[in-house]
Amino acid sequence: MGKDGGFLTPKAIGNRIKAKGLQKLRWYCQSCEKQCRDENGFKCHIQSESHQRQLILVGENSGKYIANYSNEFHSGFFSTLRRSFGTKRVLANTVYCEYIKERDHIHMNATRWVALAGYVRWLGSQGLCEIEQTERGWYVTLIDKDPDTV
Repeated sequence: MGKDGGFLTPKAIGNRIKAKGLQKLRWYCQSCEKQCRDENGFKCHIQSESHQRQLILVGENSGKYIANYSNEFHSGFFSTLRRSFGTKRVLANTVYCEYIKERDHIHMNATRWVALAGYVRWLGSQGLCEIEQTERGWYVTLIDKDPDTV
């Protein structure tokens, strides 16, 4: 009997998970930009010295970091909305699901918006989208301000 345990060994399972690509958003540290595979890995990461140092750096100027992450999130979300859906009325959660499929997206919990609804309301207040709340959720419609298409 050899060392190769086959398909169900922890190493084989781990390699398949890594090969899959994106992991759960829940175990991602935005300040360190580190993805952990599971709850235990995330727990070990947040107790690490490097994470503690990064938190001190972020804490010294948290407003700058939050503003930067918010701008990057808005840029990515808005370009996904424009590119994939154009001026069609679409459920905001659908756009968000499309956006988080991108490997290098910014996580919402690192922005100034606590939830997607807050971000959608902000889009409406800025005049970037027409928004409508229904029992299914928030719908957004991009307001096209491009002079070539008007």
